[in-house]
Amino acid sequence: MQFDPTKTALVLIEYQNDFTSEGGALHDAVKDVMASTNMLDNTKKVVEKAREKGITVIYAPISFVEGYNEISSHPYGILKGVVDSNAFVKGTWGAAIIDDLTPQEGDIVVEGKRGLDTFASTNLDFILRSRGIETIALGGFLTNCCVESTMRTGYEKGYNVITLTDCTAATSQEEQDMATAKDYPMFSRPMTHADFMTMLEGAEVAAGEGRGYDG
Repeated sequence: MQFDPTKTALVLIEYQNDFTSEGGALHDAVKDVMASTNMLDNTKKVVEKAREKGITVIYAPISFVEGYNEISSHPYGILKGVVDSNAFVKGTWGAAIIDDLTPQEGDIVVEGKRGLDTFASTNLDFILRSRGIETIALGGFLTNCCVESTMRTGYEKGYNVITLTDCTAATSQEEQDMATAKDYPMFSRPMTHADFMTMLEGAEVAAGEGRGYDG
């Protein structure tokens, strides 16, 4: 694939305390897979390298007003789990982005995520196109839910989609493995954080030689 870091965005989905942190409403459901992928440390390394290489860093948190008036009064499926656990209530510690990944100057936080697909209820697509972004690299929660939904839409909108398999976590190892091995290759180029960082270094070398990186 042709790869230019200046036309690339790293999209970080729901790195919020309710998922990432001890005491978070949904942390117990994902902590084992988080540990198995080492996703937080991997993500921190990728974010640091991305900023260094000129990649746009975008955060996509989900949040709801108290009472969850933005969604059906009779939710089912994954959103029922959010409501039942009282997760991601706007203005609370649980809905805040984890301290270790606090957005920095130049980063972007998209507003309005209320469901699974980050594109659906936010201005993400407008931001990406306004900045000339061609490639999006995705990490976050849940592997087979919000990350996968965003991946599929990004693919259909014509972006080059990369999924960072060890920067994600699901509620079970089975779901993690199924999504990254079976679903992700259909709609993206799955790779580890280390492979992505290697590609970044290769792009810099290629740019110095006057050509694009073709990985």
